[in-house]
Amino acid sequence: MSNIKFGTSGWRAIIAEDFTFENVRLATAAVAEFLRKARPQPKLIVGYDTRFQAEAFAWECAELLSAREVQVFYCQSPTPTPAISYEILRRQTDGGINFTASHNPGEYCGLKFSTPDGAPALPEVTQKIESNIEQLRRQKPVYDEWTPNPRLIEKIDPTSEYLKMLGSKVDLELIRRSGINISYDPLYGTARGYLDKILMDWDIPVRTIHNYRDVLFGGRPPEPSEENLADLREDLSQSHSKLGLATDGDADRFGILDANGDFILPNQIIALLFDYLLETRGWSGGAARSVATSHFMDAVARAQGRKLYETPVGFKYIGELIKEDKIIIGGEESAGLTIKGHVPEKDGILACLLVTEMVARRGQSLHQQLEELQKKLGYFFTIRLNLHLSPELKEKLKSRLENPPTRLGKKQVAELNRMDGLKMIFEDGTWVLLRLSGTEPVARCYVEAHSQKALDHLTQLARQFIFEG
Repeated sequence: MSNIKFGTSGWRAIIAEDFTFENVRLATAAVAEFLRKARPQPKLIVGYDTRFQAEAFAWECAELLSAREVQVFYCQSPTPTPAISYEILRRQTDGGINFTASHNPGEYCGLKFSTPDGAPALPEVTQKIESNIEQLRRQKPVYDEWTPNPRLIEKIDPTSEYLKMLGSKVDLELIRRSGINISYDPLYGTARGYLDKILMDWDIPVRTIHNYRDVLFGGRPPEPSEENLADLREDLSQSHSKLGLATDGDADRFGILDANGDFILPNQIIALLFDYLLETRGWSGGAARSVATSHFMDAVARAQGRKLYETPVGFKYIGELIKEDKIIIGGEESAGLTIKGHVPEKDGILACLLVTEMVARRGQSLHQQLEELQKKLGYFFTIRLNLHLSPELKEKLKSRLENPPTRLGKKQVAELNRMDGLKMIFEDGTWVLLRLSGTEPVARCYVEAHSQKALDHLTQLARQFIFEG
């Protein structure tokens, strides 16, 4: 039996290989043990996304929880992660289990546990669940003898309450009056019937593609990255829409195309929205980004005299700052964000609506807004690389990261940041971050510079450091 390890967004594995009903029962039993130590009759939301067998895994989980006297609110259709997060808060449950592998390919499924605050579980929680799993492995599988209690399972539909809440966070009437029209791609995921519905309910013109279930997600990962949005770009061109919006498999990530079909990087969207909330909405407060996210946000914070918080990779850390009311926006380069007063979880649906509001209110394309902001604050060019290593090279690189260089090429290292991996910050404010995967021979390399030419050069230096030493 394989190990069940919780990463930055829960446990993910390949269906029928490691993600099996046996392992789902084991993980569910471990969560039940964790919950029952806190209170005798806990309550839990159980949801799932659109991938193969997700609803079957979720129902097995719900029945197993009911057998352990856990009250289950079972989402009766595929549900976005942020909607589950909001439902946890609205119903004041003891957390939620969501069967999703988010933006991973269709052969994967996952189990994500959220705590009563609606946020992804922090490591101290998932470590206790993993400990319970190991203890249960050594025992007779008692969960096989549990008898489900149908009276403790209630089927729910979180759609209307979640959309009503979103309507209080975004000026939909302004968007409607602007006459803006939208092309939208949910990438066969859970946001179909959510983002398109709220727009249609407000008579905002929207064309939706891929709005049916396909467990293979059209043969691509349900990730709203530039290379996966060719169909949306084509629809945008044919319909002459002002914006192209996309969400990932569980709707916690976003992808944005400008009116001309250009992909606007998440790093840029987050900085633009931070500026928008300060300048146009008049909000007051700081912002947070992960250590791997562009320093464009830092430039906005400096210009506005706001505090900027840096966190390890993993949205749960930004969620903590939202809960503590320390920031008005938090975001990651991997296309996750949330705002003050919202759930402490990534919300791709909210992100798309905020971008739409920003374009509608300012009356400028995203390119125009971005160019204007960059002229004031400077230019930030970024790239992320997933570099596959031999096991031997990974070990050598690990050793080199423990004793980092004082320069790359002719660039002097001014600061070392070990918050999450090794981040080398140079005298001109450019930087390289290297993070080693804990589960596979992969180095994640993030680079930022102030021009494309400088980015290409710094990326080459980073590659040389990784592969040549």
